[in-house]
Amino acid sequence: MINLPWTQKYKPKNLKEFINQKEALDIFLKWIKEWKQGKALIFYGPSGTGKTALIQAYAQEKNLEFIEMNASDFRSATKIQQILGQSMLQTPLFKKGKMFLIDEIDGIAGREDFGGVGAVIKIVKESRFPIILTANNPYDTRLRSLRQHCQLLQFRKIPIIDIEKRLKKICAEEKIKTDEEVLRQLAKISKGDLRAAINDLESIAQGKNRISLKDLEILGYREKEVSIFDTLKVIFKTQTALAAKLAIGNVDKDPDEIFWWIENNIANEYENPEEIAKAFDMLSKADLFRRRVASRQNWRLKGYMIDLMTAGVAKSKKEMYRKFTKYRYPSKLIVLGRTKFERKEEKEKLLEFSKQLHCSTRKIRKEFLPFFKIISKAK
Repeated sequence: MINLPWTQKYKPKNLKEFINQKEALDIFLKWIKEWKQGKALIFYGPSGTGKTALIQAYAQEKNLEFIEMNASDFRSATKIQQILGQSMLQTPLFKKGKMFLIDEIDGIAGREDFGGVGAVIKIVKESRFPIILTANNPYDTRLRSLRQHCQLLQFRKIPIIDIEKRLKKICAEEKIKTDEEVLRQLAKISKGDLRAAINDLESIAQGKNRISLKDLEILGYREKEVSIFDTLKVIFKTQTALAAKLAIGNVDKDPDEIFWWIENNIANEYENPEEIAKAFDMLSKADLFRRRVASRQNWRLKGYMIDLMTAGVAKSKKEMYRKFTKYRYPSKLIVLGRTKFERKEEKEKLLEFSKQLHCSTRKIRKEFLPFFKIISKAK
């Protein structure tokens, strides 16, 4: 039997289970009732407020085929057309209709996504079924042309009392005993993000039939934007995989930079050679996915990288080291910082050579740059 994450296990199965977004729900139902070909709906708002859950619940209740894609996974007009083009024109065999969700639409708005927004507009115009988009910032100037074909719908943070009620219901289903104050604090820590609250509850309840306020100590990192040092402390000290994974959520650094922080401090934290070897093994596997993300632009692989470098490293130890560790700044980042201006100057020169020689900067760096450096020294 597959153990689903609680966010999946307890997601709304119909609109009656969808909580505290009455205004958004009313607007959505009115829009779907009056939907006409050529118009889409953009959901926006904080994470964990039910944007995706609403569409899934509606599709399940109305017996619709639900098709979801993340825009950042298909970063060109050709790929978007290949994945969604035909599907939006074909009638389903066993369902009453279809509903499409394109998540994080602002993920295709960059320069590298040539034609991506145009492809989505074309699909919106031609689709025989409703299309819902989600965006972090629907007012991004790069989405201006798409907004002309969309209605915007804002989702707001979920009130603490509603999050507390949902957590109480989950505890009853899972036969976990707790005090109301524990659930209230979990709801407060989540700051209106129901998904985060459920993840936190699952994290602290693993292997237990009762949870207390003391169990919340590991979740202190979400109370504010944390420093990288606090994040490392959670990853290296925690005994649960989920807590380690969630630790990087509020730190103002991207996963690639956090990767080097972890790499530089494994041997600083762990003392057992077997644990150090296992942690570096997890990190080496994370590095494989990190490089594949860069080379193939397959952003789905980013999740595997994060799991391995956080949960994988955290679970490499047999027990928590109860000591103070002074975490060190990554030596690689120090070197990159020292050479920042030199690398910027080199990049500008490579771009100039690229225009003159009509080839990529990669080819110039690999085949011509060594000779240019010799010529420069000779002069």
